[in-house]
Parts: sequence; structure tokens; C-alpha cells
Amino acid sequence: MSTENEGTAVPAAPSAPPVPAAAPGPAASDSAGTNPAAPGHEPAPPAANPAPAPPVHNPTAQGTQPGHEAQPGYMPVPQPGTPPQPVPQAHPQGAGPGTGAGGAGWPPPPSSYPYGGGGSGDAGGPAWGAPVPPAPRKKRAGGLVAAVLAAALVAGGVGGGIGYWVAERNDDPTDSTTVSASGTTKDFKRDAGTVAAVAAKALPSVVTIEAQGGDGEGGTGTGFVYDKQGHIVTNNHVVASAADGGDLSVTFSNGKQYDAEVVGRAEGYDVAVLKLKSAPSGLAPLPLGNSDKVAVGDSTIAIGAPFGLSNTVTTGIISAKNRPVASGDGQNSKASYMSALQTDASINPGNSGGPLLDAGGAVIGINSAIQSAGTGGFGQSQAGSIGLGFAIPVNQAKTVAQQLIKTGEPVYPVIGATVSMDPKSDGGAVIADRGTGDTPAVPSDSPAGKAGLKAGDVITKLDDRVIDSGPTLISEIWTHKPGDQVTLTYERDGKTSTAEVTLGQREGDDS
Repeated sequence: MSTENEGTAVPAAPSAPPVPAAAPGPAASDSAGTNPAAPGHEPAPPAANPAPAPPVHNPTAQGTQPGHEAQPGYMPVPQPGTPPQPVPQAHPQGAGPGTGAGGAGWPPPPSSYPYGGGGSGDAGGPAWGAPVPPAPRKKRAGGLVAAVLAAALVAGGVGGGIGYWVAERNDDPTDSTTVSASGTTKDFKRDAGTVAAVAAKALPSVVTIEAQGGDGEGGTGTGFVYDKQGHIVTNNHVVASAADGGDLSVTFSNGKQYDAEVVGRAEGYDVAVLKLKSAPSGLAPLPLGNSDKVAVGDSTIAIGAPFGLSNTVTTGIISAKNRPVASGDGQNSKASYMSALQTDASINPGNSGGPLLDAGGAVIGINSAIQSAGTGGFGQSQAGSIGLGFAIPVNQAKTVAQQLIKTGEPVYPVIGATVSMDPKSDGGAVIADRGTGDTPAVPSDSPAGKAGLKAGDVITKLDDRVIDSGPTLISEIWTHKPGDQVTLTYERDGKTSTAEVTLGQREGDDS
């Protein structure tokens, strides 16, 4: 995060002339410059079509040019011994009182000399606004600019004190040009369904997770309250470093911190469940939505701790559904597979495990991976968001979380065939010639074997989902449950066939 202020350079202001002794009204003044921008904010750009404003003096050219009418309210001050010089003046409604044919009324119009050309205003010299001989002093002008710049720098350093001093002496409410909003900020109500309203309701149920392994490895991630018993759902890769003898702590948005322990982890799904060791009363679980009903273009809200910045809220839309993603944290050879929800809501390292909400505040996914421009792959490396984030659909995550809470072990649906995991395979998922340890790629008693599939078959579809590789096939199978029946479309010797397969199961991550 950059703390560098950004803005436009402050132009040097001209030296202020003496104020006329009897001005008809408060003189308008202009100032140019910008206040230092707060981190992450840009100075507001000028309005494209500003509304016409009452005439004020031009900071670059003070006075009336020939052929232009005088600025109203401008009162030049005559100097002793300097008679007013008649200058023709045009009036929109005809000649003004006291104006003869070819003469000028009093007061005379402002000088056509540039701003600051009226001299210093010392006794015996021309006063502010009075006509002066065209005798510019270039050397003095240079010195004046330097002096103005120096004054601006000094003013920047003591602005707070001067501002307070001025405020103390300008507290007359009749001089204020500000407009106060009715009511107070506390009275302002956000409409239901706005991002602010959804975030305000969800934030107390989102936590920042600190994981510290026994070897000093660790990191920060996000999770959310799953039930009133104190279960927290997050990603496996958030807590993996502390799963065996490490320390886990959970911090809520109100700053309260609790110790936690791992209930169960599913490496393949990249889902983990924690439990608070001393769960407080009044926990508010986030409502779970239906990820199957999500449509491309639906609004999304992501909450997490990107780069450790807890309680960060970002927004976007569902960019795509059923995006096959194989991701890993780079710490081991095991990858996780998901048929992901893709979103352009900003997701960064530290958002992992946090909820992806719909416009109503229901969880539709668990933020898990990003596409990085730096790595060219999916994962949780320390790269920034480029608008390609991926979330585990909540329907799948809910099934996994319930299984972990019940038994502490994940259960995976399988077809019982070994397929090539080359993500660039042409045309589908190719069943390998041999399985692990030189076992048959399709055992005869496996679900795929019972359906008649053989080594070398190329699976191109699962139900209505197109399969283009082994990882895509696994991602789609894992959106189901053991016992579900699916239809596999495959090619063999140039012919396309289908097979009905009843999914089997595999328990745990080690098998």
C-alpha cells in the first residue's frame, strides 16, 4: 500500500493587494491547489460543465479588457493626486448615470493591467485596482514568485494553527456558505440490499485466522461462522501449517480473539472446519445460499483480510460458473479441484477462506484461488488481484463441512478409473493405460468398470458438462455425492458412446 500523496502541484499565488478602504461588499478570492490526498484517494476532478457562477476576479487577469464590461462589485480606490482616468465603459442597459457621451462615470472601470501589476500599494504609489503606468519590473517579479513559493511552503507547515486561529475569529454563522445535512450520521439508515447494509450485517460473522506452525511457518486467512456451536469454515490451505501441533487464533471484527482447533480438513476440496475452544454466546452464523441458482452477472460481495487487512469488503459480479480449477499452495504436490464460481470481486492472499456473498448477504462460495498474471496459474501465491478470483460453490462446501464435523474425514465421490492429469490433453479426459503401482486403470469391480469403460477411452462429457481434461473431470465429479448416478459420454475407436455410472466413494486424503 502506498502512502504517497497524489495531487496537482500548487501554483504560486500572486501577492495580495491592499484591501480597499471602503469596498461595497466582501471581495471574492480564489485559491488554487490541492490538499494532500488520503491513501487510496484521488483528488476529485473538476466538474465537466460547471454552473455559471457570479462574477469574481480572475486570478490570472485582473481588470477589464477593452471591449468587456466591468466586473460588478469591483471598486478601485483613487490615490491622492491621481485623478481618475476616463475610460469608455459599456453598459448592458445603456449609459449609466453620470456618464456623458464619450466620458466615463465614477468610479472608473478596473484597470486592464495584469493581476499584480498595480504595484505594492505603498503611499504615493498606485493603489490596488487603480490604473498604473505600464512599467513592469521583471527582476522584482522573479523575487515575488520566489517569495510566494516560500510563503506557500511555510503556510503548509503551520496551516493547522492558522486554520484554528481563523476559525476562532470567523465564527459568525451569517458568513458560512456550507449546508448541513438534516439529522446525524447515526440516524442515517442504509436500505436493505445495499452493499453497506449487507456488509454491516455480515462482518460480525467473518473472522481473521492466524495460523502458526511449530516450525515457524504460518499465515493469515479468513473464515466465517458456520453454526452457533462455534464452528468456523475456511480453506484447508489457510490452516494446513498449524494443523499438526501449531497454534490457531480467530479474531472477530470487534477485535475479540479466541483460540481454535482443527476439526477436520479436506485437501482435495480445500475445505477445513475449525472450532472455537471457548465459543462466545450469541454467535450469528452466515446464511447459506444456493450456488446452483447463481447466474452469470449476479452481484457478489467478498469479505476477507487481503494481505492481513481485516474486514475488507470488495464487490463484483459472477463472471462465470463451473470453471474447472486445480489449485495448490506450492507447499506439497497435492492439488485441490473445484468447479468454481468465477468473480471479478477483488480477491488477494488473505481473502482465502472468506465468504463470497450474493446481493442478499447469503454465502454462495468460499474464496479460494486467484489467477495471477505473475505465475500464469491458479493458486495462493503472493500476487495481486487481476479480477480473476475463484470460489468453491457453497453447496459443495456445505456437504464437505457437514462430513468433517461428523467424522473429521472427507469423503470423495469417484468413478474408479485412473485418468491422465495433463490439463492440455486434447478432446477430453483420457483413461490411462495403467493405474497407480501398475494396477489396472479400470478395475472390473469399480463403478467405471461395471459401466463398461476401458483404458484408452476418452471421456468428453459428464451429464451436460463438457470435459476437456482429467482435472476438469475430477472437478465435476466432486460436485456430486457418493451414490449419485451420472451419465458419461466417451469416445472409443472413433465412435461415441454413453454409460450410466453410479459414483463410488473414497474416504480420507491419504488413500
